[in-house]
Amino acid sequence: MSTFHINSKKNDFSDIVLMPGDPVRAKYIAENYLNNFKQINKTRLMLAYTGYYKNKKISVMSHGIGIPSAALYVRELITEYNVKKIIRIGTCGAVRDDIKLRDIAIALGASTDSKFNRIRFNSHDYAAIADFNMAYNVFIASKKMNLKIHIGNFFTTDSFDTDSKMLSILNKYNIIGIDMETAGIYAVSSEFKVQSLSMCTVSDHISKKESVSSKDRESSFNDMIILSLETALLV
Repeated sequence: MSTFHINSKKNDFSDIVLMPGDPVRAKYIAENYLNNFKQINKTRLMLAYTGYYKNKKISVMSHGIGIPSAALYVRELITEYNVKKIIRIGTCGAVRDDIKLRDIAIALGASTDSKFNRIRFNSHDYAAIADFNMAYNVFIASKKMNLKIHIGNFFTTDSFDTDSKMLSILNKYNIIGIDMETAGIYAVSSEFKVQSLSMCTVSDHISKKESVSSKDRESSFNDMIILSLETALLV
């Protein structure tokens, strides 16, 4: 069983998949956190692995950059590989003064400047929200880890660069994270009635003009990785 984008067998994936944007991060997670893992996809260099974390079968696969790429892989995992739970583990920008580099932000919902959801929702606005049970479980897991997290609304944008006027609006409306995938992942998940959650490590503070190095983005977000794995144990 394979698609044009995923060259895996039907039962290669767990029913729960952790999805970083970067394939290098998927490889890092498999090598450092999963036992008895095997690589199950390398088509288009979107690396995927399945292994075990505390005896629970878990898969990890990259989804690329932007809504079109992420939505495509999420849809195929759901429709062709029977995946039921998606946890995005990515990076985001921040504008609020109380949010710092390497903080973890959980998206309860995601506003967007993309037309992706409007195209699918008869030109109307769609409220892209996380699955409640997954959001509850990440909260419980963070408490067990004694880990501070920010929970709130994201802004998913098609453009990597956001102008100063928009940044002011995002701050006014208490946006905790700016990314390029969450709103699309939530919409596809809702359409196909599966659970999804997006958590991101803050890699850039846009207002303060601070950023984490590209090397650190590959491997330094260990708190988020462990939090996603512990959440996966609860769902």
